[in-house]
Amino acid sequence: MLENKSQERTSLEQLGEFGLITHLTKNFTLKHKSTVKGIGDDAAVLNFKDKNVIISTDLLIESVHFDLSYMPLKHLGYKAVMVNLSDIYSMNATATQITVSLAVSNRFPLEALEELAAKKYNIDVVGGDTTSSKTGLLISITALGEANEKEITYRNGAKPNDLLVVSGDLGAAYMGLQVLEREKEVFKVNPNSQPDLEPYSYIVERQLKPEARKDILELLKQLEVQPTAMIDVSDGLSSEILHLCKNSSVGCNLYEDKIPLDPTVISVCEEFNIDSTTVALSGGEDYELLFTIDQADFPKIKGNPNLTVIGHMADESEGANMITRGDTKIPLSAQGWNSFKSEE
Repeated sequence: MLENKSQERTSLEQLGEFGLITHLTKNFTLKHKSTVKGIGDDAAVLNFKDKNVIISTDLLIESVHFDLSYMPLKHLGYKAVMVNLSDIYSMNATATQITVSLAVSNRFPLEALEELAAKKYNIDVVGGDTTSSKTGLLISITALGEANEKEITYRNGAKPNDLLVVSGDLGAAYMGLQVLEREKEVFKVNPNSQPDLEPYSYIVERQLKPEARKDILELLKQLEVQPTAMIDVSDGLSSEILHLCKNSSVGCNLYEDKIPLDPTVISVCEEFNIDSTTVALSGGEDYELLFTIDQADFPKIKGNPNLTVIGHMADESEGANMITRGDTKIPLSAQGWNSFKSEE
């Protein structure tokens, strides 16, 4: 008679997205010389003799990554592309092509799917796949780009004393989502109500129609600044800082009072009674570029309205910390979005 032994099971919610990736890929080995960088950065890097090809892919699933009750299809298609282009740009590369794959249910008419064809930043659509879905809409985008070998920027190049810099402002996309979710609940109670989103137009647009920061790469080239490490802010500032620290084997000091926040974000955080620093650290979906530069390059970016120095890298033994407005040093922790987390 066979003995029935119960096996321990690991919860995906407990493991989280990054834990799952680490677990599934820990035994992967690279077998081809053309694979310069595999899993572990914003995008993979392949070398085919005289050209470096950059590849990134993302999957967006209805009811997990987006809610069609307030996400227009044309914005969804645009956002799906931007998410991938942002990964290419965070490698300091030029995006060139994408493939688009869709799984869709028959509740969507042809005209609705045509709305997915958003403007593509001069990107060629070179392939993809379509199939049916019984669970809603799924979109998978794979983006390809190219870069000069000397210009490719990984997550592992930061050094102690490098300055930590971020583009734009943070937290707007998350607060835009909060506004949309609130108005959705109001609509459920009173379907005749029409929300006034005008006061929230900036943060709602940051949620529904984010922009990948190709312009920042162009700016850095004009300023003759070569980042030492770079990543895009998709899962929250703290998570991305910890990625840079881990991959570069360094510590970091982030200054709370230097984190760039749009006035609308601050006022809406007060309206929702949410701490604005927490939103910036953990909100995600900003798709700004977070990078490190040598201190010698500081005069080149000083005073530039598109860039903010928010801290500096340190010795690994110091760990990753935030210096609060009250001048208290506290450890940074990754509290970003977890797609495996159960809804309460």
